[in-house]
Amino acid sequence: MTILLTGATGMVGEGTLLEALDHPEVSRVISLGRRSTGREHPKLKEIVHSDFLEYDTIADELAGVDACLWCLGISVVGLSDSDYRRITHDFTIAAAEALHAANPAARFCYVSGAGTDESEEGRLMWARVKGETENDLKRVGLAGVHLFRPGLIRPMREIKPRDRLQKIAYPFLAPIMPLLVRWNLSTTTIAVGRALIAAGMGRVEQEVLGNREINEVAEREEA
Repeated sequence: MTILLTGATGMVGEGTLLEALDHPEVSRVISLGRRSTGREHPKLKEIVHSDFLEYDTIADELAGVDACLWCLGISVVGLSDSDYRRITHDFTIAAAEALHAANPAARFCYVSGAGTDESEEGRLMWARVKGETENDLKRVGLAGVHLFRPGLIRPMREIKPRDRLQKIAYPFLAPIMPLLVRWNLSTTTIAVGRALIAAGMGRVEQEVLGNREINEVAEREEA
């Protein structure tokens, strides 16, 4: 299986990259990002890509992709509404459409977030934009679309939180994080990565996965 992975320099993307590189059924990982991950592995090919609205230059690579695991995301804090929408919605849909043109049999697994507003009518801008992105993804026509809505995520395998709020919160939450995961009030980077890969392989029935579904799929995959 060949995976296209975005956001590999972020917390969720890095966790997913580690799981993909370790997975016996993943033969190739194409990491698409603005900068290198700094990792070297026989399975890994990195493409430094500057324009996430244009994919003509990598169309040949997309033709061989079985699943896209879209972990690229950004905090709404400090961004204008238009910039947040461009990164969250426009980048995602442009990639999905390019993948569909190259290989309509591929699957697309999108890391959205808890609180996503699929009605697109709520008062929170970020939730409306994520909801619009999810809805538009389902219209692209790919073989499968899976929408991941994790809440709090525990970083594992020595991965560090990336954004400022996470860096502040995690030291205080760390002692109770295992309990939160057990109660499905949280999940982990390992669980998200394993569940994304399973969905990309067509082994997940649910279209929408929250903490509970992510943890259940990851536990099943581990067994």
